Parts: sequence; structure tokens; C-alpha cells
Amino acid sequence: MLSERMLTSIVKSMTKKHLALNITNDSTMPEAKPNQPYMLYMHVPFCERLCPYCSFNRYPFKEEVAAPYFENMRKEMLMLKDLGYDFESIYVGGGTPTIMIDELCETLDLARENFNIKEVSSETNPNHLTKPYLDKLKGRVQRLSVGVQSFDNSLLKQMDRYEKYGSGEEIFERIGEASSYFDDFNVDMIFNFPSQTQDSLLNDIETIKACACDQVTFSPLYVSSATTRKMSSTLGKVDYDREYTFYNIIDEQLTGGADPQFDRRTLWTFNRVGSSAKPCGCGNNVEVDEYAVSYEEYPAIGSGSISHLDGCLYVNNFSIADYNKAVSSGSMSIMGKTKLGKHDLMRYRFLLQLYDLRLDKKQFERDFGCTVERGLPAEMSYMRLNKAFATDDENELTLTPKGRYLTLVMYRQFLSGMNNLRDQARAALTGPERELLFGDGTPE
Repeated sequence: MLSERMLTSIVKSMTKKHLALNITNDSTMPEAKPNQPYMLYMHVPFCERLCPYCSFNRYPFKEEVAAPYFENMRKEMLMLKDLGYDFESIYVGGGTPTIMIDELCETLDLARENFNIKEVSSETNPNHLTKPYLDKLKGRVQRLSVGVQSFDNSLLKQMDRYEKYGSGEEIFERIGEASSYFDDFNVDMIFNFPSQTQDSLLNDIETIKACACDQVTFSPLYVSSATTRKMSSTLGKVDYDREYTFYNIIDEQLTGGADPQFDRRTLWTFNRVGSSAKPCGCGNNVEVDEYAVSYEEYPAIGSGSISHLDGCLYVNNFSIADYNKAVSSGSMSIMGKTKLGKHDLMRYRFLLQLYDLRLDKKQFERDFGCTVERGLPAEMSYMRLNKAFATDDENELTLTPKGRYLTLVMYRQFLSGMNNLRDQARAALTGPERELLFGDGTPE
């Protein structure tokens, strides 16, 4: 339908470098660049349930393991201060960042004491949208993103989320109670689950319209080679042929009609019309769930986190035991580094800015010393051939509806490629840590 073979070839070429992690003895990150704004990404890998489609570094929660981990993450954060880094924003991802709420609060308080933090964003799960958690997060976290995925109870049961995180009806009520605690409240949804129907998707959209969120992300389901088998056995095989239809349904239902309730912010992020969703005081549009859109370079801390600095990807050790050992001894826990060439960086910029709905051609030429046409001839030819650009002049590229979907496919495949890198890092684990368990107790 959309020249999928050529698109897949381009995407595989874009992600090839990310799939080859080079093991190195270099255990430090580069020093901070003068006068450059940075965001800090913190990774908390612990979950009460391990979802079958997730490839992020995650472990079943055990307090005796998680408590020293938070302590070492605080030590690693201060190592970055010694390298000259200052942070204006923090994004805490997982896993489930709020799984030890007091440890998270201590970590955020330490960050505010040592850096010029203007905004903190964090992820959470629906069972933590209760007053004891919310009272502690208020004022410490300005933007909260709750992983709902779907309000459909049958889907929640298939994902092993129903029992622990509550029914769709219960989650809806918790969102109403929680949203007022934060400047921006995001609900994170996923579409194109194998057993999801159009009616189920439409019900999810109507529930989003009725709930108290400021923003919603409707990202397509993407997996890795390691999670495909497990997901197929629990949820079924992904049908990408209907993804385009589902994406158009979401787009039309949220932003179409005479009185739309949402504005499109990125390929799959939508802000409620008249909501408080807005840029933070640091001057960057960090109100979107994909932090890399606003900060192309950023350091990251925690086991399995990935930093992007000076044209390199630095991957922290996926073993919590090895991570704790390294940081406790006063060194960082970098297990590998991948150097990205100029062409890879141009493709990364192309993808991120189009995800954000606009590529600045002048900025591209200033940063790379060539036009986007000259630097990325195959990508530009493909997108023009498929009438992907609504604006294509000397200043910018913007996307048609078809172009938004083509870019969604590229970005989905890019994220799958990053998941494959995580699989490669996880393959180096030995012993009990290699046996990451899903919620039903079966090995990956």
C-alpha cells in the first residue's frame, strides 16, 4: 500500500548502527559542554508486573534490591555534577519510577539541591494514583504520565494488568482524582494490540475524551525480537496491515470534526484544547512524552539507561548487581558505546523533527553543513514520491496525513531497533538476572 518494502529498507539502514553495541573499557561520559541546556534521564527498572510487550530494562520488584539501587543512582547523578553537568529538567522512566515513592522523592530532592531544575516529569502506573503517592509527588513532579495502555478490561487481563492496576472503570476514576495534583497530566495509550478491535479502540478514545487528562499519547505497539514470542503467546501476532486504519481513526476522532477536543502535538501526542499542557519555564517544549524531541543530547543514569552525547550512545550495564558494584566503587557503569557517524546523526535529526511535525531546513544545513536533500537523498526522494510533505520549501518540511503515518512507521521501527539493542545488552546477563520473569512466572 505504501511502498512498505522500500520504507523497511530505509528504516533498517537507519537502525543498523544501533543494533551493534561495541564493548569498551571507557567507563566515563564526556564532560558537559559549556552553556548547553541538559535534561537528565533516570531509569527505575522495577515493576510489580512485567508486561509481555515491553523491552525496556525491567525486573520484578524486590525492596531489598531496589533500595540500594536508588542510593547508587543518587551517587551516579552526583558523578555527572563532577563532570560539569547542570540540568534544567528531569525525566524519570521505567519500569515504574514511583514503586518506592520515598526513595524517588529523596532522589528528586537531592537533584533540586544540586542542579537548577525547573521541571520534573515522571511515569507511573494506575495503582499509584492514590492520595499517599499523590501527596508526595505534588510539587516535586510537575508532569505525570500514567501508563494505562487501554481501558478495555479484556485487554488489561491479557496484559496481566487488570488484577494489579485495576479495571478500566477504576483507572478512569483515579485519573479524575489525580490530574489536579500536576501542571500537566498525560495518559499513555497503545494501539494495534493483536486482539484490539475497532470498537475497543473507539471506546478507548471516548474514555480519553471523557477523562480528566491534559494530554494523551497513542503510540503504536512496537516490540523487539526477544519479546515477539512471548507477546504472540499472550496477546497474539501483530497485524501491521490495519495499523494505518487505526491511526487514522485516532487522528480523526481526537482532532477532527467541527469542534475537536484535542490538538495534534506530535505524531502520536495530543493536547486537550484549552488544557494547561504547555512548554516549561526552561524554554523547551518538554510537555511531550518523548523527551528526545526537546533534548537531542542527554545523559542518563540507572541500569540499562542509554545516554546520547557527542554523537555517541553510552549504554549502562543491564545487570543491577554489576551496576551497583561499579557505582558503589566510584565509577560509572557503562558497558558499551556506539559512535554514530554524520549520516546516522542526520537521519536521527530527520526522524525526530518529523516526529515533532516540522523539520527546520535552515537549522539542518547549519548543523550538518549540507542541505537535507543532499544529506539524505534516499529518504527525501521516498517521502516526496509518496506525497508525504505538506510544506516543502527552502525553510521547512511539514507532513501530510499520509506523511505522518509514514514517519510513524519509521519511528516505530527505530524504537524497535533500540529495543533490539536492549536485547543485545540483556543477552550479556548471567545467572538469575538472565531469567527476567513476566507476570505469569514464565521465563522470557
